[in-house]
Amino acid sequence: MGQYIVRTAHLYHRYNRQWAIQDINISIGHTGVLGLLGSNGAGKSTTMNILCGVLNQTTGKVYIDDTDLQEYPEKAKRLLGFLPQHAPLHLDLTVDEYLTYCAHIRDIPAKAVKSAVAAVKDKCGVTAFGKRLLSNLSGGYRQRVGIAQAIIHKPKLVVLDEPTNGLDPIQIKEVRHLIREIAEERAVIFSSHILSEVQATCNEIRMIEGGQIVFSDTMEAFNNYILPNSMIVAMDNPPAMEELAIIPGVNKVELLHDQRIRIHFSGSSTISQQIVHMSVAHDWQLNEVTPEKSSLDEIFAQLSNRNFK
Repeated sequence: MGQYIVRTAHLYHRYNRQWAIQDINISIGHTGVLGLLGSNGAGKSTTMNILCGVLNQTTGKVYIDDTDLQEYPEKAKRLLGFLPQHAPLHLDLTVDEYLTYCAHIRDIPAKAVKSAVAAVKDKCGVTAFGKRLLSNLSGGYRQRVGIAQAIIHKPKLVVLDEPTNGLDPIQIKEVRHLIREIAEERAVIFSSHILSEVQATCNEIRMIEGGQIVFSDTMEAFNNYILPNSMIVAMDNPPAMEELAIIPGVNKVELLHDQRIRIHFSGSSTISQQIVHMSVAHDWQLNEVTPEKSSLDEIFAQLSNRNFK
């Protein structure tokens, strides 16, 4: 077993004359959730379709557990589970009938099908719905069944394309929890264009924009990518807001409902030091200075503009 369950090497693909992805290099370990983030049309779906063997790349290589996907497609695909954005459910079947069908097409031995179906229903929390038609399930439970078909054959890699799209907040929370449980035993690729979904679910992130990877690191590093541009301060003897607003580098001052103050600034990393020094000099009795992280949307915008201005 290699160090990575997935490796891509200089992956390119184009439709007619337009490149959809260029020089995509990804390495994924054997467990955990990797977020594939990008705006609509960025190249996420093309990348995932290539990783799952649905689409042949123009150039480059994909290895699944060190098996060349193009050279040995059947062997490599046995290691994969895939849930596309629209789950491939047969709505006229019951949950049991559908998962039994999926077990057979995944080449699970006949004598092991029943136990495989029971195990995956339990894992995905749909045991009570075995006899119910898929058409009668809520969106959240349909997604659970979609995830169940993707893991019924115990793949080493599960690829999920927008798995929480269209779900309500409670269903989203339940599906996130299920995905994190699955990732304790195998690698999961979680694709989304919604930043908060990736933040809540993933350990690492690969951001694709304009067909190229513009960020590759941990979720924590992604959150910290942009330096803070605002801070929260609390003082027992605060000055007038106008006095804070004229400090060089301060753009805006807000008085919050709990009497703390938000200071927006730019162009200087020493604003907090200035606030501390001025508080001592003027007896503002400062007791809190907390830098605020930039929003994920700001990070996304900066990373996107960095390469594609």
